[in-house]
Amino acid sequence: MHPLKKIAIIFSCLFSMSFKTDGQTNNISKVWSPDLGNGYYKNPIIFADYSDPDAIRVGSDYYLVASSFDAVPGLPILHSKDLVNWSIIAHALTRQPPYNIFDKPQHGNGVWAPAIRYHNNEFYIYYPDPDFGIYMIKSKLIGGPWSKPLLIESGKGIIDPCPFWDDNGRAYLIHAFAGSRASIKSILLIQEMNKEGTKIINQGQIVYDGHQKDPTIEGPKLYKRNGYYYIFAPAGGVPTGWQLVLRSENIYGPYERKVVMDQGSTNINGPHQGAWVTTQTGENWFIHFQDRGAYGRVTCLEPMKWLNNWPVIGIDKNGDGKGEPVATYKKPNVDKIYPINNPQESDEFNEGALGIQWQWQANPKPYWYFMNGSDGCLRLYSYQNPDSSVTNNLWNTPNVLLQKFPAEIFQADTKISFHPNTDITNEKAGIVIMGMSYADLAIKSEKDGNYLVYTTCIDAANNQPERESNILKLNSNTIFLRVQVYKDGVCKFGYSLDGNHFNYLAGKFQATLGKWIGAKMGLFCTRDAKTNDAGYVDVDYFRINKLLK
Repeated sequence: MHPLKKIAIIFSCLFSMSFKTDGQTNNISKVWSPDLGNGYYKNPIIFADYSDPDAIRVGSDYYLVASSFDAVPGLPILHSKDLVNWSIIAHALTRQPPYNIFDKPQHGNGVWAPAIRYHNNEFYIYYPDPDFGIYMIKSKLIGGPWSKPLLIESGKGIIDPCPFWDDNGRAYLIHAFAGSRASIKSILLIQEMNKEGTKIINQGQIVYDGHQKDPTIEGPKLYKRNGYYYIFAPAGGVPTGWQLVLRSENIYGPYERKVVMDQGSTNINGPHQGAWVTTQTGENWFIHFQDRGAYGRVTCLEPMKWLNNWPVIGIDKNGDGKGEPVATYKKPNVDKIYPINNPQESDEFNEGALGIQWQWQANPKPYWYFMNGSDGCLRLYSYQNPDSSVTNNLWNTPNVLLQKFPAEIFQADTKISFHPNTDITNEKAGIVIMGMSYADLAIKSEKDGNYLVYTTCIDAANNQPERESNILKLNSNTIFLRVQVYKDGVCKFGYSLDGNHFNYLAGKFQATLGKWIGAKMGLFCTRDAKTNDAGYVDVDYFRINKLLK
């Protein structure tokens, strides 16, 4: 084995272990929990940006995967025992290929809508990269290790794959097309694979053309029931579309068409692509996402029933076979009541690994961070963006450590101690609200000392420059930072010198979407000068709490 390849494999294994996978311990969110505690739940079941969800049941366990785009680690895997209470347990991608491409931020690119299946005692995930093709990875254990991504179909614009193994052992793959890359869209194609699911063996056939009735049909999931092949696929676009189901007695069609769910009279717009799951007690449920603007695409759960061999998703108020989403509903019957458990948010940095909720904006370098176990903190070293061809802003900076918004209204608090290299200036570390426009509150080193600075970058995605203002000169290298998020993603920044009394900045910042994702929050430590001894920031904690009035 080539020495560099061996080093890469070792680093990949180390990185996969450097995020703690504490899904076995329950986390109770202070800001959003769908379990109402009385046998009912409310939507969304996950108030976070897990777009394009797909889910399966294996025994009494439920697993969900979602798009991760250029965030690393990618392909998050969530686990539930009752379809309502979820936790993050793993990521299937520790680094994203092609590695030379994803060593830099690639906003909106990377992992689009994946599909997960359990076949022959192995977990399979098929995911598309719209610029390179369809990859397959597999593992005997849901927590990994996962196999190296195998490119089974190369080409631009091939998206939203879903595998299917028929009763006779033959394997198929259904997928859609992205017009932005392929110059065709609104059609679904089925191709046959070898039985191992590792290779496409024919050109395939168009099984549905949605141009007339179902424009932008995408995200197909392929199932079989009672002799029918079913394709569950959304159409009409993310914010305003509907959920379509197609059925046929032949896998290649022709397929009948039926709209089985739309927004109806509810405030759950879309509702967009997802997964049909059957519980161990025989109940049917459908998991899908709803576009919530700056909050991204949140995850909802709908009751589902079969009527005349057609699914009805949600509540069918007028009996026409088309349902609408529920705001609250009785929890699924899984033969047992499980405790409340929510996706991880806060991190005390007291363990030997980062919380599993964190992701970078690109494939990480091994020297960006270390866990400082003796002090119970996270140490971020400043990093100079090596790409001088782009504007020096955080949108283009790979070493920004982020997590998703966890609710509509909340606040994030952190305590940092900044230790810059005194031989250089303009090292900077702080808290950030990240999107195509962003804002941060940070400590910055200057010739005469450290300053608290507030920075905004409007339209950062188009390389617009930052606007920075000094708040005050600091006499201490330790400060408490806070960002409060109000309804509609309105953000307010504050700071404290003692951890008790907070001063809030005048004005508010409007959180914005990223590329195909919601706004995120997190931490960074950067510099604009070359040095052989970078400064650093020690982060004591990052806590998500209810908004203090």
